[in-house]
Amino acid sequence: MIGIYLCDDEEVIRLQIQTALERKIFAENYDMKVMCSAASARELLDAAENDKQGIYFLDVELKDKEWDGFRLGRELRRRDPHGTLVYITSYKDLAWRTFQYHLEAFDYIVKGTEPIGASAARCLDEIHTHLLAKRQSPAEIFTLRTGEMVRHVPLCDILFFETAPAPHHVFLHTSGSRMDFLGSLNELEDQLGDQFIRTHRSYLVAADKIDAVDLKQGRLWAGGRECLLSRTGKAKLRKKTGGSR
Repeated sequence: MIGIYLCDDEEVIRLQIQTALERKIFAENYDMKVMCSAASARELLDAAENDKQGIYFLDVELKDKEWDGFRLGRELRRRDPHGTLVYITSYKDLAWRTFQYHLEAFDYIVKGTEPIGASAARCLDEIHTHLLAKRQSPAEIFTLRTGEMVRHVPLCDILFFETAPAPHHVFLHTSGSRMDFLGSLNELEDQLGDQFIRTHRSYLVAADKIDAVDLKQGRLWAGGRECLLSRTGKAKLRKKTGGSR
């Protein structure tokens, strides 16, 4: 899920943008969430401390002796080099300032030109399209539909896939979530190649996430989660690891 962070010290403007973004996310089923709607730079920085590849809507003219929007953007760019910056401003001709601060802004939302919520929602739609275009490589992202929502999960976050009780359904496990979607382990095994090992008819495990194996009991652990290991799975595991397990 992509985190969205908003910083504007005008409460009315901030609430309008937040409401518009949340409605857009709900209407389009984007895999995004407004994580923080802050009145100050420090509040936003604290909330976004551990995020990567976030989306940041920043007011340029913050009423803060220490921070303006450009300095805030520079700090966010240092912490999150692949994040997306959008500036909110009362002035049209501020693009040159991004060069001064060595920033790359995705867009500017100019107050007063149209309802600011509509501008923010349109901008989010363009960002979503841009991010999808960057994520077309199946080597990096796994895309699934769970319920009515389309999710984009980095392959590096996936621990394993597991057959679900419901027919033709699969669970995707990460360290912090489990997602149920329509699919089959046979199709996933063909699609994902040797990054994942079919350790059991009910398990397809990320090879680089296996941290312990019990051959005698037919079990293994991926990211601390227990999975089953069949006789065929043992052979595949030995082949993958060159017989080291």
